[in-house]
Parts: sequence; C-alpha cells; structure tokens
Amino acid sequence: MAVLVLVFLTAFAVVLYATPALIKVAVLKRLIDLPTEDRKIHKRAVPTIGGIIIYAATLFSFSLWYNIDELKEWSQIYESVKEFKILVATSLVLFFVGVKDDIIGTSPVKKLFANILVGLILVLMGDIRITGLHGIFGVEDIPVWGSVFLSLFTYIVVVNAMNLIDGVDGLAAGVGFIASSVFGIWFVFANDYTLASLSFSLSGALLGFLIFNFSPAKIFMGDSGSLIIGMFICVLSIKLIEFPLDRLDNFWVHISKPVFVVAALSYPLTDTLRIFIIRAAKGQSPFAADRNHLHHKLLDCGYSHIKTVIIIYISSMLTIAASLLSYFLNPSLALFAVIGCGVLFILFVHLSYKNSLKNKQESSNA
Repeated sequence: MAVLVLVFLTAFAVVLYATPALIKVAVLKRLIDLPTEDRKIHKRAVPTIGGIIIYAATLFSFSLWYNIDELKEWSQIYESVKEFKILVATSLVLFFVGVKDDIIGTSPVKKLFANILVGLILVLMGDIRITGLHGIFGVEDIPVWGSVFLSLFTYIVVVNAMNLIDGVDGLAAGVGFIASSVFGIWFVFANDYTLASLSFSLSGALLGFLIFNFSPAKIFMGDSGSLIIGMFICVLSIKLIEFPLDRLDNFWVHISKPVFVVAALSYPLTDTLRIFIIRAAKGQSPFAADRNHLHHKLLDCGYSHIKTVIIIYISSMLTIAASLLSYFLNPSLALFAVIGCGVLFILFVHLSYKNSLKNKQESSNA
C-alpha cells in the first residue's frame, strides 16, 4: 500500500517540477494555441503540449515502482512483461501522433487510422479485450469475433471521447483524474497492485497537471495528452471488466464491473454520444469541431470555467455512486440507472441553457 502512495506522489512531483520549464520552452518555441477560431473559448495564447509531461510522469512513476517481485510464477512474469511491452509500444504511437497534431496538425482521418492501429495491437497482440457482457441483458460470454469488434469499438470510443471533452480548462484532466483514481481504488480492493500502480501513476500526473490547467489555464494538454489518457483509461477499463471474480471479496463480486466502468466514464461517453447524434442529424462529419458540447452549453449559461468543471465533476461522482446500486439490482437495471443519470444531466444542462436564453431576452427587452 505504501508503494502506491509513492507511485502517486512521484508522478505528481514530476509534473509539478517539470511543467513550469515546459511552459517556458513552449512559449520560446511558439508551441502555443492561438484563439483564432470562434469555437475556441480562451482569450490568449496558451502552450498546448502539456501531454508530454503527463505521459512522461505516468510512464516514469509506473516503471520506477513496478514491483515484479510480487509475481511468483514464470507465467505471471511473462504475461506482465508482455503487457508492459505492448503498453509502451502503443502509447508511443499515440504520443507521437498527438505531439505532431499539437505542433503542426494532423487530419482526423490519420488520427483515426492511428487509433485503429493501436486498438488492433492492444486487442490482437496484447489480448486486452472484452470477452463478455458479464450479465448485461443476460449475456455472459460472446464469440471471439464479437469480442474483437466490441473491444476495438470500445477503445476507439473511449480515446475519442476523452479527446473531445478537452475543451474547458481542467475538464479532461479532472475527469481523467476521477476515473483513474476510482479504478485505482477498485484495483486496491481487488489486490492487484500492478494495475493499481498504473491507475495512481496516471491520477498523480493528472492532479499535478490540474494545478497548471485549472482556470485560467497556463498550459493545455493537447492531443498528446488526451489521446494518451484515453488509451490508459481504456486499458484499465477493459482490465477491470475482465478481472476474475474469484479474486474479489464479497462486496465487489456483486458490483457489476461493466456498469462501474461506464459510470466512471459517464461524462465523456454521454457528451460524445450526444454530439455524434446531433452532428449526424445535421449531416455533418462526427469529427467536425464545434461549440455544441455540454460543457460549452454550461459556459453559455453564464457559468465560469471553474463552476462548469465542478458541476461535471460532481455529476461524474454521483453517477459512480449510482453504479453501486448494482449490489442490489441486476446488471441491466443498474446500467439503466447509470444511463438515467446521464440523461438527467443532459436535461439539466438544456433546461439551464433555455432558462439562460429566456433571462437574456427579458433583460434585453427591459
């Protein structure tokens, strides 16, 4: 347990120490994001390569405190080294794609191709995949072809969802911090300290980054950050879903693992599904950038950046709490409860937005 504290603090300290220097380098080399488009909500030039330090701190802390001594059998050591190798290889691909996009730009098609490539490596070579629905809609195991398709689809959705919500100071980093922290806590209760270490190395890096990314942001994470965060969180999600039940205690055995994961990622999944439906209805590309996200609507209601992200943080934590209802409900009903939380949040945002427009109209008529 003490090692996990060191994992968290190491990643936190690396980001805290190195980010000011990274900001200076980014400003000197003009690696900044200018508010030249209407959809951009910042008013000044901001460095946009923060993902470099998030990735470096996460990988450094996880590698430094990686405890291979707790693995007793050669088969465990082999699987652990194999997964570590796959994790490093795939994260490097996404990291360089993200850095390129942050500096000179990358087309959505090329980013999608990179995501598919990384997803295939994780699923086919790393065997990191969802093998069943674990009681959702009464389904347990699924065929191998269905497992590969569902896992690849899940990966692409989660990575892009984390990328799409990076539109308000502190949002993607905060949501990523919440998700990685609750995953880390879950893995602690499951006595898997390797996956807990990965979770807490990421959450420590993200908490350190939030100090510089919270409104008014001194640096953005960019795609080099959001893509990496999405990949790590997706790997942790699949590992949690596929975790053996016989290694869990009595309480966690009765908590639906897929429902818990969906709840932890409730905001990025809800916002991405909503925005894709809206764009499809308008005949637009699902990857077309706009200001129609839920966090943009909250800003348009008059909430500050800080209030907006705090509202989303609270909503995320309440949804995670709702997922624990699966202790009393069957997995399908618990999933509907989590989905219901997402629907209620959408209704809250839209009603707030309509009320804001009404108040503005009344003020202009007065």
